[in-house]
Amino acid sequence: MRYLDTITEHYGWQGAALAAIIITLFCIQLYYHLFAYGRIVRFRNSRRKKRLDAEPPVSVIIPMFSEDYDYLDERLPRIFAQEYAAPFEVVIVYIGSDGDFFEELTRLRLMHPNLTATKIEYNPRFPISVKMALNVGIKSAHHEHIVTTTTDAAPATDQWLAMMGKAFMRGEIALGYAGVEPAAGIANYLMRMSQLQCSVYWLSQAVARRAYRGTRHNLGFTKSLYFGSKGFTHLNMNIGEDDLFIQKIATPKNVSVALTPKAVVSRRTWGGLGWWIGRLRHYGSAYRLYPVGVRNAIEWDLGSQSLFFLTVATAAAVMPVEFKAAALALLLARYAVVAARIRSIAERAGEKGVVLRYFIFDLLNPLLMLCVRIALLRKDKSVWR
Repeated sequence: MRYLDTITEHYGWQGAALAAIIITLFCIQLYYHLFAYGRIVRFRNSRRKKRLDAEPPVSVIIPMFSEDYDYLDERLPRIFAQEYAAPFEVVIVYIGSDGDFFEELTRLRLMHPNLTATKIEYNPRFPISVKMALNVGIKSAHHEHIVTTTTDAAPATDQWLAMMGKAFMRGEIALGYAGVEPAAGIANYLMRMSQLQCSVYWLSQAVARRAYRGTRHNLGFTKSLYFGSKGFTHLNMNIGEDDLFIQKIATPKNVSVALTPKAVVSRRTWGGLGWWIGRLRHYGSAYRLYPVGVRNAIEWDLGSQSLFFLTVATAAAVMPVEFKAAALALLLARYAVVAARIRSIAERAGEKGVVLRYFIFDLLNPLLMLCVRIALLRKDKSVWR
């Protein structure tokens, strides 16, 4: 009580209230980065009980919605080059009407007998969704264990499939990380860090046995789970195969996380920050359907971060010099904790060159998320069927 009287005497009730708010927000941020997100660093999948004695045969399903010759030449060979102890096949579901391209695709079987190519004729009056394409691929697959990826992504190492297979040894659902392909420029760095931050949310829940999503670029599940749950949910939406579906089939005991740089896929981007915000808005349309606890956890993190920055800025603007110094010291202490935690998580996710510029993303991320929230106020018609 004496300390409160001293603070009130020097800074007034307004100053005491501001100090209390800053300290409370600082503690909330410490909780997230030391404990909630610390689970990711401490996680070891080997502690989970085995359900299989060896890596199972796997079918890799890839929907293809365009005549992407670059994918055939550059990224697809990295899947066939995987070092995997068990048999695996690649099932490509091509949605289009280019007969020459499909012929080129089927000709690849001469070099890769484990390739299966299926064609769905494109009809603009009856558009095919990713869920429909995946459903065809899953039905065409010969193996029980399914891994889905996209033509935008490619394995970062030749051990990717082996790591996903090892994840299947401990769960019927295998979750892997998908990073953004590194390139020059601050926009690419912000997209990489945004992808990492969004992944931190669901990874921290998944390792705590509360999985609610994965990433469609690097996701595995069994055919038994898929058909046992009657396939994908929310068929009136063109999204949801990696989050709303996972919420339907995940339990505390059937999810396994492949959290190693060897299990990472790297995804290509097709634009700058405006394009990235558009992608976040598109897939974020499912956010309102997430469990309340998940949304609250994300909101408390973003909200406490934003308010902490604003209250420290207020203190720096209007309070005496010693108050300013204390507030800025807490700001620096928070950043040191956050940067250290992100660096350790980035190492698990195979992200490099993160820390030196992280202060830029740390400052801009609340603004980036605000832009996404504003964009979500307008209905994205491409989401709905």
